[in-house]
Amino acid sequence: MNLIVSGGREKTVAVVDYGMGNLRSVSQAVQAAAAGTGYRVVITANPDEVRACERVVLPGQGAMPDCMRELRESGLQASVLEAAASKPLFGVCVGMQMLLDHSAEGPAGVGTPGLGLIHGEVLKFELAGQLQPDGSRYKVPQMGWNQVYRNNHGGAPHPVWGDVPDGSYFYFVHSFYARPADARHSVGETDYGSRFSSAIARDNIFATQFHPEKSAEHGLSLYRNFLHWNP
Repeated sequence: MNLIVSGGREKTVAVVDYGMGNLRSVSQAVQAAAAGTGYRVVITANPDEVRACERVVLPGQGAMPDCMRELRESGLQASVLEAAASKPLFGVCVGMQMLLDHSAEGPAGVGTPGLGLIHGEVLKFELAGQLQPDGSRYKVPQMGWNQVYRNNHGGAPHPVWGDVPDGSYFYFVHSFYARPADARHSVGETDYGSRFSSAIARDNIFATQFHPEKSAEHGLSLYRNFLHWNP
């Protein structure tokens, strides 16, 4: 691969390894999306590598309290916050939820504080007794393919959507969902019991509840668009 060189060094995309992400599939998908772009993809648990890279992918898998604890105890939290202040960052699944102020997942009545990069909260699906259009009960977690409808962002769909068609299907696995405080930060929505934000963004941050790395060509397109995005 030909590497883009900036200031005498190659350009890299860091997939943050704090012990809680689906690192192999995420990194492979980002690598596939990076083909021909000149970016090198690195999985890293080194805060200095996160600081040195040009773009950051923050994956997340499992429970929010565990993810926040591991990010903090790994020593990576400060470097992720620094990256989020200055360079393109893509949050995935719980990696998206971590960007908000607070999650209801965690100790009863207390929940778990997030990173506070996008104001809002993470709530649990409450779908008991509700029926889907086909008459079956809604299941929690939501597992499987569902449509995502783009919201306008500054009068147009967010640039990371690129040429991904509105209403495209992506793969979800989650029991909790994001509710941004500012509707302008919701750039994609999905129906499951009711409509919720499945993609959020602010400034140089873009994040999805669904898994682009499990979402075939449309997911690769999102990662590819992220690599070309200049916020």
